[in-house]
Amino acid sequence: MPNPPRLRATALAATALLLAATLAGCGDDSQDEDLSAQKLSWKDCPAPSRAEGGGDAPSPLPGGAEWQCATLKAPLDWAKPKGDRIDIALIRAKASGAEGRRIGSLVFNFGGPGGSGVTTLPAFGSDYAKLRTRYDLVSFDPRGVGRSAPVECLNDPQLDAYFEQDATPDDAAERATLLDNTKEFNAACEENSKKMLPHVRTTDAARDMDLMRQVLGDDKLYYFGISYGTELGGVYAHLFPKHVGRAVFDAVVDPTQSSEQGSLGQAEGFQLALDNFAEDCTSKPTDCPVGDTAQDVRNRIAKLLADLDRNPLPGIGQRVLTQTAATNGIAQALYSKDFWEYLTEGLEQAYEGDGRVLMLLSDSMNGRSENGEYSNIAAANISINCADDKPRYTAAQVERKLPAFRAASPLFGDFMAWSMVTCTDWAVAGAADHPDVSATGSAPILVVGNTGDPATPYEGARKMVQALGEGVGVELTYKGQGHGSYDSRNKCVQNAVNGYLLTGKVPAAGTVCS
Repeated sequence: MPNPPRLRATALAATALLLAATLAGCGDDSQDEDLSAQKLSWKDCPAPSRAEGGGDAPSPLPGGAEWQCATLKAPLDWAKPKGDRIDIALIRAKASGAEGRRIGSLVFNFGGPGGSGVTTLPAFGSDYAKLRTRYDLVSFDPRGVGRSAPVECLNDPQLDAYFEQDATPDDAAERATLLDNTKEFNAACEENSKKMLPHVRTTDAARDMDLMRQVLGDDKLYYFGISYGTELGGVYAHLFPKHVGRAVFDAVVDPTQSSEQGSLGQAEGFQLALDNFAEDCTSKPTDCPVGDTAQDVRNRIAKLLADLDRNPLPGIGQRVLTQTAATNGIAQALYSKDFWEYLTEGLEQAYEGDGRVLMLLSDSMNGRSENGEYSNIAAANISINCADDKPRYTAAQVERKLPAFRAASPLFGDFMAWSMVTCTDWAVAGAADHPDVSATGSAPILVVGNTGDPATPYEGARKMVQALGEGVGVELTYKGQGHGSYDSRNKCVQNAVNGYLLTGKVPAAGTVCS
């Protein structure tokens, strides 16, 4: 689970917990037109594609505002800007305020990497109603994602088997199977998406955003990046510091870490979130149904996972809940405090021999719909991470690192450690040990860290501020739970973010919200 996809609340549908395409737009001839002068044709949005996760076309916003979609032409290879082209899918809701008060377009990236902004923004558009008074709300499927020249690897039945595998091998045979499966996944990506794999780096997506800025008609990029979106925003600020307008980074990736350090940090982060869940459950006046004390909760979960390693539980249809799927489902539920009730329900059921809820949670993390179709979030997540991250780890190296990972998290340590072999046999070399986000000359960037964040631990916010450079990053701390801060609906956080984006007022550095 390297950099697990950031899946938002729509991945869990109320009481039920409802938890390809060819390379679009590529031609063989060089093209001479100036892409920054292209005109976007905004139309009613279609239903999401299979790669975007399927479902219905976006519903109008409160008040009746319609979502509009368009396609941006971008170079396949930014080193050859007049060569082959790809399509980048965009979505927008026009500003609701008076025309004279409109600032421009506010571009969102919700993370992953691999998440579809075209499907995520409408799901949460009402949360940004105040920002829409002065901005067109805009998001996009980054290259390799969803409707934007999506990377393809395994088919649906193959993905079912891939996600059922034992991701925490206990012996040589299990280790060999894991490595073979990883090699087969990576080979399928190369076979099905060879043309795209060298061109899905974060630097490529950042250049797409600058083209987007120009075509949208803005002198500066106004930006709201969440999770991996903060890394993308930092890389953009490094490449185009003079083009940065008002920008907010929320749920901040530590840009100074290697992929190993990032995985270790996530092991610690998810363990912290699990500890907080256990303390919360056992501190209530009513009995906690999954343990008598916080330690009892942890012990029972550890026993469940150990039992599942030997004897999976009935899951959904013919699929069974494996140790890997259960761990994945638990991690998914820790992304938001709003999901803790689902984690309690899933654990209760699993203790009674029913793995359905934990499997639904795991499916939502992996982008599997109820009808058995997968979005391309897993393929895109791995493709982007492996194109970005230079280190390649062997099984022997992982085994030497296991004690440190287990010390960071008895429950998630092995899972995170073995995820480091994901890129070992990748067809494209990784770009760097970590991204360069130094952005001397940029406008101020508001950097918001959550002390209880499992996926992007709080310390990353301070590291991002330091890496952006003096006078650029402005740190704000939220003492809360879950992945991200703005969508917690904490008024202090929202007032600070809205104040900066709408009026340009930068909060005092070191502001703390609780």
